[in-house]
Amino acid sequence: MTSEEKLIKSAKNGDREAFGSLYDSHVAPIYRFILVKVGNKADAEDLTHQVFLSAWQGLSGYKFQGFPFSSWLYRIASNAVIDFYRTNKKHADIDSVPEEVLAHNPDFQTTADNEMMVRFVKSAMVDMDYDQQSVLTLKFVNDLSNKEIAKIINKSEGAVRVIQHRALKQLRSKINGDTRFS
Repeated sequence: MTSEEKLIKSAKNGDREAFGSLYDSHVAPIYRFILVKVGNKADAEDLTHQVFLSAWQGLSGYKFQGFPFSSWLYRIASNAVIDFYRTNKKHADIDSVPEEVLAHNPDFQTTADNEMMVRFVKSAMVDMDYDQQSVLTLKFVNDLSNKEIAKIINKSEGAVRVIQHRALKQLRSKINGDTRFS
């Protein structure tokens, strides 16, 4: 049994400190995922709080099924974002998401070309459907495997590959059609 599985077991038995440890190790990537989706720090913070509250309340129903605990949290986060848009009828302003949220490398913003490409990719993603945005964000921002993404968005691994392929093809087409990148 891994240390995370032990923490989950303790948290399921009501150990708040164990759940606090799970929270500490997962809050940043869940927040980043939500922030990219909603584009507003205050809403992202509220939704992140809701995700972990829902996780705490629903922890008794969590069962290990061969996927990381984070997959379960991402599923809760994805559902929270969908509910957020259903109730607020707002659209994400992906341009307002700071580039450092999308960057893994601290030197990512050092060149003007990279900054321009990030802005361009974000604006191109606005035209994508929710699943395409989710797959690209989970794959390239949160660095998850197709298996984990499939579990989160409730689709097969094959469907995730198709969604990713189509989304990247759409990005490529948009980039190739833009003279700034020729």
